[in-house]
Amino acid sequence: MGTKFSVQAEMPSHGSDEEEKPCRACSDFKSWAKKQNKSTFTPNTKAPPRTDCPLDRKELGHYTWGFLHSMASYYPEKPSRSQQEAMSQFFNIFSQFYPCEPCALDFQDDIKEHPPKTESRNALAKWLCERHNTVNEKLGKPVFDCSKVHERWRDGWLDGSCDQ
Repeated sequence: MGTKFSVQAEMPSHGSDEEEKPCRACSDFKSWAKKQNKSTFTPNTKAPPRTDCPLDRKELGHYTWGFLHSMASYYPEKPSRSQQEAMSQFFNIFSQFYPCEPCALDFQDDIKEHPPKTESRNALAKWLCERHNTVNEKLGKPVFDCSKVHERWRDGWLDGSCDQ
């Protein structure tokens, strides 16, 4: 199915003889710190940890999936032809510029095999959920019940727990 990628993927070289800083968007924090020859991170006990640092791979993925699922759940129920084409183009462009290169290449392969389904809100939301579940399976994470995408990303859970 697409290119399998490792959670600890190696950073691509961009042809420079100088050693490049590791890409935070392509690795988790521990791997990033290790590549910078830092065995552990000891936060300053006098100051709280910073919250304005670049996103690591896990954070980037979490926030990106949240944005994409929200976008799909608010997509028109009956999109025009131009909206359908624009959304399809969005996913193709998105896959080319996603900051984590192994993730981007994997997503490119996946959407070549499974092109975006943009004919309706439900079709897009289900397609995206299936793409996300493909990634979750590769990472050994649980899959999400795609029948609940709008509850999770637009309407809130049926038990009212989001309304409090």
